[in-house]
Amino acid sequence: MQILEKCTLCPRECKVNRNEGHLGRCRAGKNIKIALSNLHYYEEPCISGKNGSGTVFFTGCNLSCKFCQNYKISQEFSGYEITIQDLANEFLKLQEEGAHNINLVTAFAYVPMIVEALDIAKNKGLNIPIVYNTSGYESLETLKMLDGYIDVYLPDLKYAYDELSKNLSDVNNYFEIAKNAIKEMKRQVGNPVFDDNGMIQKGLIVRHLVLPNHLQNSKKVLKWIRDNLGTDTYVSVMAQYFPSYKANETEDVNRKLCEEEYKEIENYFYRLSLKNGYMQEIEEDETKYVPNF
Repeated sequence: MQILEKCTLCPRECKVNRNEGHLGRCRAGKNIKIALSNLHYYEEPCISGKNGSGTVFFTGCNLSCKFCQNYKISQEFSGYEITIQDLANEFLKLQEEGAHNINLVTAFAYVPMIVEALDIAKNKGLNIPIVYNTSGYESLETLKMLDGYIDVYLPDLKYAYDELSKNLSDVNNYFEIAKNAIKEMKRQVGNPVFDDNGMIQKGLIVRHLVLPNHLQNSKKVLKWIRDNLGTDTYVSVMAQYFPSYKANETEDVNRKLCEEEYKEIENYFYRLSLKNGYMQEIEEDETKYVPNF
């Protein structure tokens, strides 16, 4: 595939020739590599529903988050290679199993192949919404390739401070890149539209994971969403942080989020007059989503 000869599919713009076996920051090669394809029940209720979200976890990542819960996939590059036709077949198989949608997780490195796979699958009857589940660190040009293919964008907005993104994810310009990417996502799909069963059919939901000891980061993220995307924007505020991967070695994030911290962010959310989305309840052994509207 010609576009892989000088890869600029993400903001890192490594410009390596993936067709000749050279690997950039994300370590993706010339073939699609995935770690898992199955029905997933732990997304927001409007995505997972009763039947599950048809989730495909793509291998590799352009961030190096110290607290990544999927580090085996993102950082250690576990998975197996498949063809474009195989990927199209996976989409159709998930639809046959009753998936509410196809959920593409960390897919930026494979966008040109995914577009081809979606064309094949749609010609064979794929008709459920396509979800693009991302860290938010995305190239505008790559997102524009997806215009018309993606129904639901599900980006993270992790950081508002470059010092924090550098320390925890080894990226200098996360906020600037993610802000522009999310604006493009909203331009493409707008605010969410739901079916009669409450399942999302189209639209943007912005996720934010609250980090221990970094409440000001969360407040700045939420205020930017309010000021730039509007009070009607759907926001999923997550409390599920725990110190996985290398986080135990990093002093400021080496513990779980406490209830008092999360409550402060929840109260701030409402003070901003944000109207729509989800909060997670902190429980002893797990977190669960609760609609905040």
